[in-house]
Amino acid sequence: MDNPVPPRAARSGPRRRDRHGRGMRGPIAPPQVPLAASRAEAFADLVQDSVERLERRWPQLADIDFLVLEVPRLDGPGEAWSEEAVPLGGTIPSREGRPARVIVYRRPVEIRTKGRDERAALVHEVVVEQVAELLGLTPETVDPRYGED
Repeated sequence: MDNPVPPRAARSGPRRRDRHGRGMRGPIAPPQVPLAASRAEAFADLVQDSVERLERRWPQLADIDFLVLEVPRLDGPGEAWSEEAVPLGGTIPSREGRPARVIVYRRPVEIRTKGRDERAALVHEVVVEQVAELLGLTPETVDPRYGED
């Protein structure tokens, strides 16, 4: 045993090559195709499409911030969900120079839908309901096609 092989040093970073000597593989699809968009990006696009559809009828929506959050948070006292329903969206009225906000919760909406078309319809319903609450109107006033499917 004149030339013993020294033990391999433990690697601290990610592997750069697989065992066949090939490098890391690239993305499956180019960035400009819908397959390359993450679920969160695709969901944000659905919300943006819904907002743009409503802004044509209600120009004052340009002053409202629309946000997408993963799940609802319960921060303060007195904020509680009923045991039956997790909220799909919420509103925060304007105050102290900050614009009003409409929030759509991505994971609860995704769980309740099966396909992209169904998800787009539910996202639009949630956005319409939250805008109606913020403006003090009925959802049918905000979007006359509300509830039609």
